[in-house]
Amino acid sequence: EIPRVTGVQTCALPISVMYPVFANWIRSHRDLPMKLNQWCNVVRWEFKHPTPFIRSREFLWQEGHTAFTNKADADKEVRHILDLYRRVYEELLAVPVIPGVKSEKEKFAGGLYTTTVEAFVPHTGRGIQGATSHCLGQNFAKMFQIEYENKNGGRSMVWQNSWGCTTRTIGVAIMVHGDNKGLVLPPRVAPLQVVVVTIPNSKLSAEDAKKLNDTAKGMSDSMIDAGLRSKLDDRDNYTPGWKYNHWELKGVPLRCEFGPRDMEAGHCVVVRRDTGAKETVKLSDLTARAKEMCEEMQADMLQRATEKRNASVVTCTSWDGFVEALDDCKMILTPWCETKESEELVKKKSQEGSEGGAAKTLCIPFIQPPLEPGTKCFITGAPATTWVIWGRSY
Repeated sequence: EIPRVTGVQTCALPISVMYPVFANWIRSHRDLPMKLNQWCNVVRWEFKHPTPFIRSREFLWQEGHTAFTNKADADKEVRHILDLYRRVYEELLAVPVIPGVKSEKEKFAGGLYTTTVEAFVPHTGRGIQGATSHCLGQNFAKMFQIEYENKNGGRSMVWQNSWGCTTRTIGVAIMVHGDNKGLVLPPRVAPLQVVVVTIPNSKLSAEDAKKLNDTAKGMSDSMIDAGLRSKLDDRDNYTPGWKYNHWELKGVPLRCEFGPRDMEAGHCVVVRRDTGAKETVKLSDLTARAKEMCEEMQADMLQRATEKRNASVVTCTSWDGFVEALDDCKMILTPWCETKESEELVKKKSQEGSEGGAAKTLCIPFIQPPLEPGTKCFITGAPATTWVIWGRSY
């Protein structure tokens, strides 16, 4: 069973409070692995310009702290957790991410290495660290004396991981999918998936008006019974156009328009929030078709976002064109020698050559293009050891 801890904390508290306790809890190899998960609010005061959802003074996060007897088990969990975060973004939020490892300069301070899923907002040309999974190695075990009696009767240090994901995910989804009308929510995470909007007519008799509303309520109830999150909007003090705008602003994936003519014909008009496409659907088929349209919309949103993201990645094998690509709201894939000095050089030169801010490494992707023998680092000319993605970041 995974314990859960709640409370308001600063970012330093999880380590400074939890790891001394680890040293008391862990005595034997039989106590391992130890896996703790917590949800809590975090307060940060060390920056001056908060960005709602993306970087705010207080946010909700989920984080894990685990301890193992060996590095192999720790490494395995690091990648497992990172893939769970990838699935949250891609399968639920319809946001494509790039899994990879952070550079030595960008990794979690004190950790052995940091893995990340990097998202990207094409409109602003900035990357976003979506979630991270760290292997802490034995650094904190040595610091807090987290030891255990091994199977041979000796004393050993644990291997530790930590990983976390925050309400930044909401901001990423809003920025990647939103448009000039408001939110566009992926159906799998939308609080409300379908809204049934009645189109009142003052010429209708009281009996027909009641029949219209009763039929609309039945449509909504049928979808709720089938597992869809549905709502009926039968307010008659607002025009249909006002109600359409209201639900578009909130990003509801599907809108069912239902008026007197639709009632006579036995159908309704279903409108997709992401594309505005309209489809006439028989009332008898509405529930099944609404489910299908939600899945189609979910897949289409991920595909469009992936195509936009892929179009925002350019390759540079030399400094020429690097700043121009940054200013064109792109991420840049380059061969790199993996030194901190070269990373500082890129930061300095990109800051001098542009008004949009400096570039930094976003991640070294796990999926690497072939690195031909003799390939040079794009900034230093030294032998390249990997491909890395650069960009501006939130």
